[in-house]
Amino acid sequence: MEPLMSESTGKYARNTFLASALVTILTALTIGCGGVSGSGPSGPPAPDPQLNQSINHIVFMVQENRGFDHYFGKLADYWQANGYPAVQFDGLPADASNPTADGTGTIQSFHLRTVCMQNMSPGWNESHVSWNRQDPTSATATLDGFVQTAAHFAQAAQPSDKPGGFSDVNGFRTMGYYTGDELNYYYFMASNFATSDRWFSPLMSRTQPNRLYLFAATSAGHANPLKLGESLPNTTIFELLENAGISWKIYLSDPNTAFIGEFQPFGSQHNDKIEPLDAYFEDLKNGTLPSVAFIEGGYKSGLDEHPDKNIQPGAAHVASVINALMSSSSWKDSVFILTFDEGGNFFDHVPPQPAVSPDDVPPGDLGADDICANGQGSNCDFNHTGFRVPLIVVSPFTKKHFVSHTVADYTAILKFIETRFGLSRSQRETYAHSQKPSAW
Repeated sequence: MEPLMSESTGKYARNTFLASALVTILTALTIGCGGVSGSGPSGPPAPDPQLNQSINHIVFMVQENRGFDHYFGKLADYWQANGYPAVQFDGLPADASNPTADGTGTIQSFHLRTVCMQNMSPGWNESHVSWNRQDPTSATATLDGFVQTAAHFAQAAQPSDKPGGFSDVNGFRTMGYYTGDELNYYYFMASNFATSDRWFSPLMSRTQPNRLYLFAATSAGHANPLKLGESLPNTTIFELLENAGISWKIYLSDPNTAFIGEFQPFGSQHNDKIEPLDAYFEDLKNGTLPSVAFIEGGYKSGLDEHPDKNIQPGAAHVASVINALMSSSSWKDSVFILTFDEGGNFFDHVPPQPAVSPDDVPPGDLGADDICANGQGSNCDFNHTGFRVPLIVVSPFTKKHFVSHTVADYTAILKFIETRFGLSRSQRETYAHSQKPSAW
């Protein structure tokens, strides 16, 4: 089994990149420390040492395919309209635009007037074209290919892919955004708890390889979904918890949707830790919430917020999960982390950030016609994050109305769990001693 950290290099997956990532989470979870929310050049304040023992439950949930500018780009407008203090925030620029698919004009960002919109592809090829339309393997992000990839996806769709066809074959939908009018609960929670404007998915590709990172801090060379019948032997965060005797569960919004099944044999050996979401509510009622819990979204029931689905039932579903925690006896020592698995190919004006390849394994599942198939190019390894995604950190320890600006991807959640529960500590000595400003 492969650990989350490479023993040969002494580096946790994403190593120095994740050192700052942990600070992102812990900055939001500061007990009685000073500092000005989301402002100032001095960096995040150090968390109170009591934090390590104050948090006894970490719950995280990851919804589907929504970008930061698309969902949270208008947070500052919400703050102004609702009397929140102005803080530094890198939201959607007023002049945000992208070239049309044919390159003859530009499309400005616009307020979506529907809560149901058609899908796009955030796959490896499309994400790299969105990164740089003319040179997708370049180290330079021009962020000028979003409309083109959205248009080509719609134009190439087969009737079986989209019954009735696409109404937007020009790719304009990628430039659409929502506000607090459509996402009132999310805007309220992000404003009263903590968020980040530098929070990214782990790699520029679609859901499945990103979710491999979510559990194991690597996709083990996969830029695309695993093939039918394929699984990974890599150690997940849940295996580390199991080996350390730390309680954990995965709660399913819909039956038979546990992504832990992608990791074998561990996934099949621990079906007793996978329960329906009703058990989550019962555990809250009974005071038996485990130390770490992951909530699988409503992927089959339309509650995961994935395009083409109505975003509001999905947001209401998330609200029911968070509100139940806040109303329970477990709330006093819990953290709830909500994020999204990747940006869905929605326009974002902030490029993916440089990152350390987790295990020095290059993409091994690209076809002959895929971008980077020959392995050449500055952006052809797992050396960048994906695009920005929304984040809300909800906890009684959260500094109200806090915005982190520390670059992180959501594998930081894994390191947060490891740090809180002392997992793999002996294997990370080299790494830990090299990262003294790490807030622990």
